Amino acid sequence: MKDIELEHNIITLYHRNGWSARRLSREFGISRDRVKRIIDRHERKRLEGNAPAVTAGQGSKLDPFKDYITEILDTHKSPPVTVQRVFEMLSEKGYTGGKTIVSVYLSKVRGSHVNKTVYCVEQSPGQRASHDWSDYMVRFTDTENRQKVTFFSYVLNYSRRQYVELVTDKTQRTLFQCLINAFVYMDGVPREIKSDNQKACVDRWEYGKPVFNRTFLDFASHYRFTPLAIRPGKPIENLKVERPFYYLEKNFLNARSFTNPAHMKEQLNQWLTEVNDQRIHRTTKRKPIDLYGEEFAFLQPLPRKHYDISVKEYRVVDNESCISWQGYFYMVAGLSPGQSCLVRQSDGKLTIYGPNHQKLTEHPLATKGQSEKYIGRRAPRVPSRSSFDIEDVISRLEAMGEPIRVYIQEVKEHKPSRWAHHLKKVLSLKVNYCTHDIIIAVKRALRYKVYDSRAIESFLQVNVQKKNEITLFSQTTNK
Repeated sequence: MKDIELEHNIITLYHRNGWSARRLSREFGISRDRVKRIIDRHERKRLEGNAPAVTAGQGSKLDPFKDYITEILDTHKSPPVTVQRVFEMLSEKGYTGGKTIVSVYLSKVRGSHVNKTVYCVEQSPGQRASHDWSDYMVRFTDTENRQKVTFFSYVLNYSRRQYVELVTDKTQRTLFQCLINAFVYMDGVPREIKSDNQKACVDRWEYGKPVFNRTFLDFASHYRFTPLAIRPGKPIENLKVERPFYYLEKNFLNARSFTNPAHMKEQLNQWLTEVNDQRIHRTTKRKPIDLYGEEFAFLQPLPRKHYDISVKEYRVVDNESCISWQGYFYMVAGLSPGQSCLVRQSDGKLTIYGPNHQKLTEHPLATKGQSEKYIGRRAPRVPSRSSFDIEDVISRLEAMGEPIRVYIQEVKEHKPSRWAHHLKKVLSLKVNYCTHDIIIAVKRALRYKVYDSRAIESFLQVNVQKKNEITLFSQTTNK
């Protein structure tokens, strides 16, 4: 009843008294948009007549989750959360409705956009695959810092099944290893593989044709596929690998948190099999894993031995019997300084071969940033604290006479834990004092039952002149 009276007052004051929407909004404490809606509705009613009343239907399944959707949108703003991720997160909370109603509601909340129409050329099963790199800035929770991460993506063009791997660089060796991993993951090799113009694959273009890298061609021959490359400046030609990167960004990297790169790899492997393989592809309208079942029979079998991606170079042995490799020095056994040897880096190890390609030695590859520059060098022998053992000390002391033998027995009895130290100390006194002086001091120690070597040394310092000690002035008494 209050709304009817409000609308009546607004219509009357608007048409009869000529009040503006701003004045009506201020007078009745409502928004100007609401004032305009009331006026427009009454104008439409005067022109078109009464429309049949629409009865209120059953509430939407999405209604209980709208507050949660608002929370999701507020939490994940950069990058904005996708419809698919919102739908997945709602399903985890018990939502049983469809994805369309979620999409419609999100478009109302934050607006919608129109995508440009793109047409893809389809290939037959086992015909072609595509691969590429993509970089992203990701915040890891253990450091709270944004870090650059690089993904390698490989897609079978027919089934759209995808293999993704987290890498640390974009070198040719890394590319070969990623492709081998993808071949093993798909358990087969397509007849063609298309890439962009990265230096690991293409050296240059001549007359509109790519000139492929020699090593890459050798790799392609080993797995019997034909290499292809997109034209420079035409990334849309490789859309079947570019679009999955978009899905990776909007689904895997969207509204997820990662502790560190190892945690990201773990979630990535799970996402590939549980989400990416099981989704309904927007073009094929089927699951990639189902289409892969049809494509698998058309893939070429893997070779018995994979391509050797190890790094092989020759080095010369230096004067320290080492070879230099990436800033570190690795010990070589069996070769003389100046000789050349083959060095092979593979699987975190460095293998050194002799002149006849026989294996000489193998070292673990030095970790980046380690302080020790010499790998495989034996630790230097630490000399003992004494140049001779205790038995030698005792035999030398006993040769000095009977008083020393008695002193040895007494010291062992009265100094059970430190007797060796005291005997070594007494023997060291021979450096500065004569043997007969040491015997006199030992006899005195036995008479007074003093078995500490410091007492003997103190007696000698006070009463005996050292060997080769020069006396500048004679000791005289003043009279």
